[in-house]
Amino acid sequence: MLRLLGLLLTVLAAIGAAIVTWPQFFRLERTYPFAQIVSLRGAMVLVCAAVLVVALILCLARPLRGFAASLAIIALLAGAANVGILAMRGASSDALPTKDAGALRVMTWNTAGAATDAHLIAQTAVAMQADIVALPETTIETGEAVAIVMREMGSPMWAHHENFGEREDFPDWASNSTTLLISPDLGDYAVIESTADGTSNTSQVPTVVAMPVDGTGPTIIAVHAVAPRSDVMEHWRTDLTWLSDQCASESVIMAGDFNATVDHMDRLGVDGADLGRCHDAAVATGTGARGTWSTAWPQLLGTPIDHILATDAWTVTGTVVLGSLDDSGSDHRPLVAQLEPAAP
Repeated sequence: MLRLLGLLLTVLAAIGAAIVTWPQFFRLERTYPFAQIVSLRGAMVLVCAAVLVVALILCLARPLRGFAASLAIIALLAGAANVGILAMRGASSDALPTKDAGALRVMTWNTAGAATDAHLIAQTAVAMQADIVALPETTIETGEAVAIVMREMGSPMWAHHENFGEREDFPDWASNSTTLLISPDLGDYAVIESTADGTSNTSQVPTVVAMPVDGTGPTIIAVHAVAPRSDVMEHWRTDLTWLSDQCASESVIMAGDFNATVDHMDRLGVDGADLGRCHDAAVATGTGARGTWSTAWPQLLGTPIDHILATDAWTVTGTVVLGSLDDSGSDHRPLVAQLEPAAP
């Protein structure tokens, strides 16, 4: 009986390890709680290592040796698989390449509302030579303050925003607003009309979709999808689907807090892209394993839920996750990417 129980537990452990390592195979990557677990691959590696150590110790007990050895093998394989996935997405911390003529710098930073000083946001954007700055959880008042400081530092920006207004459940909440800064060098942009009920926007927190007034230039989208809490999973799934639909034209640049990793985007891409027709910049340049949330954890134990994506009209030449601002007040790290027009 004990041998049968051990065999059953071993099979269940193997299935569980397979699901949390690659839920996409089981089509569970956007299902609670697997969506939450797979977002923390670095932490999963540590858990697998801990299980491996415990299992090896249990191997010293003769009655448990077979069961413990099986658990050790499962933990070793699952840990190795997660390490391999993280390695393929990349943990590079290289600096951005020199910004040549025609190149664009895109920065996204969920500022956690008033937690991050407007002057610091502006300083960071100017230091990064940003042409586009996506600021989820940032009011237009803060966004305009950032733009003013950037102008004084020689980098003027136009400030656009989307605001879901005062909500009864979250009054005076900065997440009701998303701000997008665009350099005048890219031309005039206008935010397309949307509604606050999620029918033409993300469902719970706003996304800004800006299009060039004269039709020349990329569509620029500052993203904020709702977090995948257990009570809003359907809204989260709807947000990701809506965002994938926004990346349908030839030239699109998306940046912001997707509250999702590339694991969650599986089957939402078109023709090999990650989301709609957009490709993830960090994965393309070898920094996709570096966590942008939370600043309370080391980058390789965090989760990369902030992204910069672009269509094939753009070539990504570098990305960097800024870890020097972890004490700025926000629980997110800024992400910066350099894009260049793709060769014809």
